[in-house]
Order: sequence, then C-alpha cells, then structure tokens
Amino acid sequence: MTGFTSDRANGGTGQAFSNRIAGTIYVRVDGKMLWARGGWKVNFAKLTREGVVGQDRVHGYTEKPAIPSVEGEVTDRGELSLEKLAQIENATVTIELANGKTYVLSEAWLVSELSIETEDGKFSVKFEGMEITEQMRGA
Repeated sequence: MTGFTSDRANGGTGQAFSNRIAGTIYVRVDGKMLWARGGWKVNFAKLTREGVVGQDRVHGYTEKPAIPSVEGEVTDRGELSLEKLAQIENATVTIELANGKTYVLSEAWLVSELSIETEDGKFSVKFEGMEITEQMRGA
C-alpha cells in the first residue's frame, strides 16, 4: 500500500522523520491560541459507511458524508471570552500535533455547551466544520 508509510519505513533512504509520535499540541481558532489540555480528538472521516444485510446475505453498504470535527479540553484563562467562543460559526480551527501533522478545519462552528469545571479551570469544546485537511511536514 502506498501513501500510508514513509519511504524510510519501506527501507528507503528518504527524509528522516522524528520518532516523536505524540505530546505537545497547539490549537488555534482564527489564529488565536487556546490553551489545550488533556487528550484531543481529530475526526478526519470524510465518509461514513454502514453495512446492509438482507435475510440471505450481506448486500453491501450505504455511504454518506461525515462531519469532520476536533474536540478536547481547554483551560479557562481570564482573557478568554466564552461568550465570543460560543458565537463561533465560520472559523478556521487548526491543530498542530507533535508528530509534525497539522489539521485544518474550515468553516467551523462550535457545537458543544461551554460548561466550566471551576475546580480545575477547564471546559470541553467541540468544533465541527465543512472540510478538514491534513498537512504533513516535508510533504
């Protein structure tokens, strides 16, 4: 299969990649950084498929578009306006991962309720959007 591994993983002498696969991330909404906490999820699915079964055998599957999204926990800083965050409906959300990948969610809107945990100063966010793209370092 091509496109899933680096040249180096296939025994080639291509560009050397870092061995880091996870860790520090940066999350931005329209260029403004959120203080990311905990585990974040990137839903990169472009399609959802569901099997169709008859009484005699599997008949195949149906396919429809999936809604791309990013979600995770954020620290509630004093200068961060939750009121403005709640109003987001056409933003660009960028998440940069430690392994060199960047995901860009376009025309994004906030779908989660903003419920602050006052003991820890955190809240969860989920953004959905029209399209998500993947950018890889060196690609």
